[in-house]
Amino acid sequence: MAQLKPLFLYLRYSNLHTMKKLLIPFFAISILVSCGEEKDQVTAQDRDAVSNISADGDLTPAQRKKMKEDFEKETKAQADLEASFTSMEFDKLVHDFGTVKADTDNFVEVIVTNTGNRPLIISEVSASCGCTMPKEPEAPIPPGQTDIIEVKFHSKPGQLGEVSKTVSVTANTEEVISKFQIKAFVKE
Repeated sequence: MAQLKPLFLYLRYSNLHTMKKLLIPFFAISILVSCGEEKDQVTAQDRDAVSNISADGDLTPAQRKKMKEDFEKETKAQADLEASFTSMEFDKLVHDFGTVKADTDNFVEVIVTNTGNRPLIISEVSASCGCTMPKEPEAPIPPGQTDIIEVKFHSKPGQLGEVSKTVSVTANTEEVISKFQIKAFVKE
């Protein structure tokens, strides 16, 4: 019996030791998995908190009030700008002078119509080349009314053959810049 006791202790110890080897990793993995889930939940909450804090966490009440007022002013200014938009149409998008003699003045009038319900304000009319000189209307165009954009084309000496120039019109329309073209075939 004395010999069985050390064997029993050995078996008991070795089973305990084996169980420790199996149970400790099992518990460790269980704890890590459960901590990982909590960590993900906390991280999502932390992200919301960080987002809120970084947006205005360092601001004083006066700064927050000023920021809110500035935002409201910008929002109103944008709404006012959009409310002032109108629309326009040209009587032609392309004017072809046909065949013209080099180094001569050629004129065209493009009729612009305010098709919106606000006054049309043309702030600039420009051309893609110095040989084309447009003249913009001087006053706002009331809704439903028309005005004229005068364009002078003067080909430069040596500028022969097919010529195409773009005239850009900047106005208080939703698409700020509208365009039309003039064309000519220049010969000597």
